[in-house]
Amino acid sequence: MYSRSVSFSPSALLHAAVTTLRAAVLIQRWYRHYVARTETRRRYTWHIFQSIEYSGEQAQIKLYNFLGYLMDNFTPASSERNLISHIFRENDISHDTEWERYFCYKNIEVPEIYSGPHLTFPLTVEQAVGLLEAFRNKKQLHSRYVLQLLLETWKLLRMFPNINRISTCQSKEITVCGDLHGQLEDLLLIFYKNGMPSLEKPYVFNGDFVDRGKDSIEILLILFSFLLVYPCDVYLNRGNHEDHIINLRYGFTKEVLTKYKIHGKRILKLLQKIFSWLPLATVIDQKVLILHGGISDTTDLGVLARLDRHNYVSALRPPKKRNQISTGTSIEKDIEDDLLNSSRLSNRRASLTYPAAIGTRDCFHNRSLQNFSSHLKVNTENELESQGGRQIRERSEKEVLSVSSDSISSDVKEEWRQILDLLWSDPMSQNGCIPNEVRGGGCYWGPDITEDFLNRHNMQLIIRSHECKQDGYEFCHSRKVLTLFSASNYYDVGSNRGAYVKVGPDLVPYVIQYQASSMTRELTVRQSVGRTERSALKVLREQLFAHKSDLICAFKKFDAENTGLVSPSDWAAAVESVMHLNLPWRMLRSQLVVCKTGNVMINYYEWFHELAIKEPNADHIEQSLLETLYRHRSTLETIFRIVDTDNSGFITMEDFRQTWKLLSAYLKMEITDEAISDLAVTIDSNQDGSIDIDEFMEAFRLTDKKSRLERGRSMFMGTTNDLQKLEGDPDI
Repeated sequence: MYSRSVSFSPSALLHAAVTTLRAAVLIQRWYRHYVARTETRRRYTWHIFQSIEYSGEQAQIKLYNFLGYLMDNFTPASSERNLISHIFRENDISHDTEWERYFCYKNIEVPEIYSGPHLTFPLTVEQAVGLLEAFRNKKQLHSRYVLQLLLETWKLLRMFPNINRISTCQSKEITVCGDLHGQLEDLLLIFYKNGMPSLEKPYVFNGDFVDRGKDSIEILLILFSFLLVYPCDVYLNRGNHEDHIINLRYGFTKEVLTKYKIHGKRILKLLQKIFSWLPLATVIDQKVLILHGGISDTTDLGVLARLDRHNYVSALRPPKKRNQISTGTSIEKDIEDDLLNSSRLSNRRASLTYPAAIGTRDCFHNRSLQNFSSHLKVNTENELESQGGRQIRERSEKEVLSVSSDSISSDVKEEWRQILDLLWSDPMSQNGCIPNEVRGGGCYWGPDITEDFLNRHNMQLIIRSHECKQDGYEFCHSRKVLTLFSASNYYDVGSNRGAYVKVGPDLVPYVIQYQASSMTRELTVRQSVGRTERSALKVLREQLFAHKSDLICAFKKFDAENTGLVSPSDWAAAVESVMHLNLPWRMLRSQLVVCKTGNVMINYYEWFHELAIKEPNADHIEQSLLETLYRHRSTLETIFRIVDTDNSGFITMEDFRQTWKLLSAYLKMEITDEAISDLAVTIDSNQDGSIDIDEFMEAFRLTDKKSRLERGRSMFMGTTNDLQKLEGDPDI
């Protein structure tokens, strides 16, 4: 065997080294570009989702505030006031014993064919685990047991203080969970990874158990069952979604009424009582404060510990003085409503059996809301002038959530502010404390506020939830504030991880992350980002189409010759001038606009046609009314749910007309009876004289399938500018 040695000249070696180095630099440059682009996509996707979520919360607060204004300022005899009065009745006072009689479950029989879990009280740990397994297997708990379990929970919660105080021991860790939002899969995964609640494994659940997800009632029943078994080892804090007004918009009310058609109203009423009795915060070893939203520069744990939390059935509106409560107790009115609604429901179903045509638009009588529209009507010319020179002004929280000062004492108002801040606030990086106008309630507080609060109360850490984070958690304010979010895949599959935290005697938080869906574990980072991005862009297309008129006006400013064409840069500038989402529109253009025949110019009329994936037969519907429906679809559905007092899912033509009149007054715009009649005739295809709410809302969906963001929840199609237009009246 002979061996040959190969020698290279120095110049060849140098050339090879340079080539290798250049290749490494190119690969590194490509990789950095890829990572930067992926991060940019992730960020704008996140921004789209959050802007829609927060604007929806802001719109719901403004709507409730508007309806509260009607209740406070117009005569009890007005039909419109009677239409909405039932949602404000929960702040009235009735004796607990009277409510217990109303919630009695003993007359509800469990049929022999029922195959779900059976409960006996006092509840055992085996029954609690069995209930969890039943829900894992998609079984439903009978309404008798639901009411019984909720009633026992209500009795127990009334014994708890406003702020629970717990301690660790040398071998004991406390597990803290953030928002679950009706996602049972996440709760089951937490228990699988961390173990069930027990004497050795205490849990703190930090609010927002319900809404948006499809299994909110199951999550509540599981948590309440373990609370009954381990009352000293399971702690539940109230979140901003433990509020019947928020539940109207974000799916929980509809979920309960769908799953429990006969006794759903009583279940919801009892849950309102339970939500009002949930503790407000939990303190570990006097050093770690756990609350849902956050703090403000006026947050005082002493005040929060003393107030009567159960008086705040909705955190969006403080209770009135007792001497201003209407005659007749709330419980009496609810019993009367149950009897009346039973009659209305039977009559309404009869009308579906024996159709009565609604006729033409001429049969709609002009009985608009004149008793309060004069208070709200806006002069269109003045509005247009003010838009041209509008300056962004600081609005205090008092203006964002205004209530009639005559009916509320100063002490109650101060208590209410404390609860509102605790449930709705978010941290910010700058110092100071300012109103949280993005959500419409609470405040933004800075690191200086955190430092001052912790020093005053001799604490070292705040654990809060309330905000979805991509990693399931996030530290801020020099690691003195920890945001914890336990609902993984919240916006879409792969959009975010969930997390929970374990706190031991050293009080150092140990974070555990997870993703509940097996699909996410099979996706690469690129696939995950791409899937979430597609979902966000679908939602963004809906928002763009809902602002068609405003966008066309903006495009025409760049299209002086009215050709219907604009350049990509002008397109991006026009879209941002209307939407104000601060998105990289030029980068998004390729995903939102289909360019044909290689033309660099954008035909914006064709673009709007492409955006509308699914449209109803709207030839006979006034365009302004149709666009109002698209843009404020969620607000309209919320009013529908309020007007549908018997929870049948149907409303009469008169209720349909009143709903649109309420919406027109809320939006300060004129909607004629003729336009409403055209809309009703178009929707009532079978001419039965009633409107199916779900059918109506589905008919005016812009896409062919609900996005995950919208499933079990509702979206608000307005931008910040849309909301500012509603703020002209100082009384609202």
